[in-house]
Amino acid sequence: MGTLRDLQFALQTKIEELRQRDALIDELELELDSKDDLIRQLQGELDRLRTASVSLNPSGTTEVTGELGTQSKAWINHTDTFDVLLHFILLVPEQRYQMSPKLIQKALLENDFMKHLEASQILTIMDCMYPTTLAQGCCVIQEGDDGSTVYVLEEGSVEVTKGEQKLCTIEPGKVFGELAILYNCTRTATVTALTDIKLWAIDRQGFQTIMMRTGLLKHSNYMEFLRSVPSFKTLTEDVLSKVADVLEETHYSDGDYIIRQGATGDTFFIISEGQVRVTQQKSASEEPVFLSTLSRGDWFGEQALKGEDVRTANVTAVGDVTCLVVDRESFKQLIGGLDNMSNKMYESEEVKARLEAEAAFFSNMSLSDVRVICTLGVGGFSHVELVQLKNDHSRSFAMKVLKKRHILDTSQQGHILSERRIMMEAHSPFTVRLYRTFRDSKYLYMLLEACLGGELWTLLRDRGSFDDGTTRFYAGCVVEALAFLHCRGIIYRDLKPENIILDHRGYAKLVDFGFAKKIGLGKKTWTFCGTPEYVAPEIILNKGHDVSADYWSLGILIFELEVHTLTLLIINIQHHLSSTYNIILRGIDMVEFPKKITKSAANLIKRLCRDNPSERLGNQKNGVKDIQKHKWFEGFNWDGIREGTLTPPFIPNKMSLVCLPQVEGPLDTSNFDCFPEDTDEPPPDEESGWDFEF
Repeated sequence: MGTLRDLQFALQTKIEELRQRDALIDELELELDSKDDLIRQLQGELDRLRTASVSLNPSGTTEVTGELGTQSKAWINHTDTFDVLLHFILLVPEQRYQMSPKLIQKALLENDFMKHLEASQILTIMDCMYPTTLAQGCCVIQEGDDGSTVYVLEEGSVEVTKGEQKLCTIEPGKVFGELAILYNCTRTATVTALTDIKLWAIDRQGFQTIMMRTGLLKHSNYMEFLRSVPSFKTLTEDVLSKVADVLEETHYSDGDYIIRQGATGDTFFIISEGQVRVTQQKSASEEPVFLSTLSRGDWFGEQALKGEDVRTANVTAVGDVTCLVVDRESFKQLIGGLDNMSNKMYESEEVKARLEAEAAFFSNMSLSDVRVICTLGVGGFSHVELVQLKNDHSRSFAMKVLKKRHILDTSQQGHILSERRIMMEAHSPFTVRLYRTFRDSKYLYMLLEACLGGELWTLLRDRGSFDDGTTRFYAGCVVEALAFLHCRGIIYRDLKPENIILDHRGYAKLVDFGFAKKIGLGKKTWTFCGTPEYVAPEIILNKGHDVSADYWSLGILIFELEVHTLTLLIINIQHHLSSTYNIILRGIDMVEFPKKITKSAANLIKRLCRDNPSERLGNQKNGVKDIQKHKWFEGFNWDGIREGTLTPPFIPNKMSLVCLPQVEGPLDTSNFDCFPEDTDEPPPDEESGWDFEF
């Protein structure tokens, strides 16, 4: 019998491998189709820019028929699918007929969002903007429409209204509509021409192409420079990538001393542009002796990274010189080996055997084996049901049901497939398990672990706020979940109380992996997604982001759990997203922390929310251990939380004044809000086959 079971398991494993291979082929074919669509779109844009044709009405003004873009409740763009194409995209500059470059540049540099971009990016954006003229009374932006274009007003004036209320008048030299270049959004106000006007515009695709292409090329150049340094030969690609992220450009003029002999210094230099002259003075009475000339790609000052402070030679600029600079402290924070928190307890033979047995059990299950008990939650295009197996009433599951047609209409196929793959391999005690998936002609089904302790958000809402000890426990669960994901090259990207759920013990688990993505170690992605208050600056600025964006969100989560609301952090936003993003871009140091937050908690939050991703705690040489060893976590029982022996602050299965309602059994939903049965008409069939692996 043992041999038969082994053969059955081997056969099942082989079948699963074949399914995964076929699914990968399907996904690659979908990706190729998407890239073909993008190439066609870009070709059309190139043709439009080359001809620079503008359709004029009888009065000689441009007819504006609306803007392209699809409204999406999910805050996500799909540009990261096309990263490999960026090296082949040609940005075609617009011809500058009667443009006022100083006015346009000044407008961009004074805008709260655009001023955070690099000077070269601003110039490239200007080169790719195109002109539009409108007659008095024409509508530039209509409230409620989908938006994809940002404008700079060069001539005339426009009025901004919301409903019947006038908000303001915009004069030449101002930017408006900038939120539309971040993601698919609905316009929040109407903009009407008060006079004949002239505008310069760029759409989301053009802007994001500029940002991604410049970011990728810059990072690629930095990596090339670093690989050429012998001292860095032993560094892994992911560590080298982090070093590239902390390099700073420094400019020097002809004759400037970059390094002076005898002075102390802690910086290392790589020449990216220009030449330098190296000289050395053997004694104070002698003239400096010429040693060599260094140029692009050469480096100097590497001994400073090893702790030798005194400079042994002079280095002066010959003409204009640009160097890439890293200081010793930043370097030391990054070098020393990444923390590889794979947690052996997750990979033990005992755990592997249990997972294999589970896989064999669920592989033989069909959708007809499941019966629905009630609805646990309802979303935009999905709902979650509490279900049981018809032949086993001792346990329950959560069944997430998604409408296939809606997924296809909103181009979410890739994210749904990614969510499935990530959750199927996420076997951490701090992430909700996905056991099996199903499909039919209308829906996709995901059979999940049922966590009946309720949402952390509901508990936070009812309690008002948490004390340090309570926040520390839930933050500890999240740290363990992120450590598990990050060491596998997975970024979560949607951390918030609503996505943290409690199991029957009261332990917290991450749920909803719709924005999660496997990017690999040392890699970046460019998708704009996430909850506004939790989005890291590099996501807003389209610089590319990695797992360090999750550590930013962890800092915001700790803040919210401590004070219950983010209104103290996001001051006077009045639900205005651009204000939210602008406050995030100003930096955590501009935030005044409430007295309720202790000094050690504030210090942790600030170190997690550094503007530079490479400076964030958790993203340096010791990885997540730097978070675990922080003063705020002093005395915290990390082994206890991993082993499940640490007592949670709120326990669903024990009744007291400080506990959650008791979980009486596998069908007890008392910790969830009540939802009516779904009475919507069934969606149309969708059988294109993209969901084969379900």
